[in-house]
Amino acid sequence: MSEIDAPTLFLRETVIRFRQEYLPRLDAALEGLSHDDIWWRPHDDITSIGALLRHLEGNVRQWILSGLGGDVDTRERRSEFADEARPAGDALLQALKETVQAACRYLDDLDPARLVDPVRIQGIRTTVLGAAYHVLEHFGWHTGQITWIAKLRRGEAHGIAFYDDDALDAARNEG
Repeated sequence: MSEIDAPTLFLRETVIRFRQEYLPRLDAALEGLSHDDIWWRPHDDITSIGALLRHLEGNVRQWILSGLGGDVDTRERRSEFADEARPAGDALLQALKETVQAACRYLDDLDPARLVDPVRIQGIRTTVLGAAYHVLEHFGWHTGQITWIAKLRRGEAHGIAFYDDDALDAARNEG
């Protein structure tokens, strides 16, 4: 492996997680779900897949494109969780993908030296690295929730799997 500094590696790994792990997992989770499945909630205190998709799009846009990239912050977080407007899941996923791809392009072009720069996003003082890490962790958290809901809605034969357990068990760490 060629020499690469840690800040550059962090940015590359962040983009890889979004493009090669989280977005494909969301594709797999949403495949075959009905409109009712996308907006299903067992009770009013639980968030639907549709709301989570809107929420992720708003978070990436606010933290990366606005907070780091300088775009105007137009996010209305409360509206992400409202169920009055219930667009199709594929439209929500497409909007999220477009925002994530724009964020990845921004991170691809970001000078790694900026990772230590202070920023203030949503009233929170952090660094560029802290903001990118927050968005990545937040995205992973909600991707897991969306996947769990999708498995529940599809039932026992959900068919959603991201790992080959036999291959992972065979690939033990060498000590």
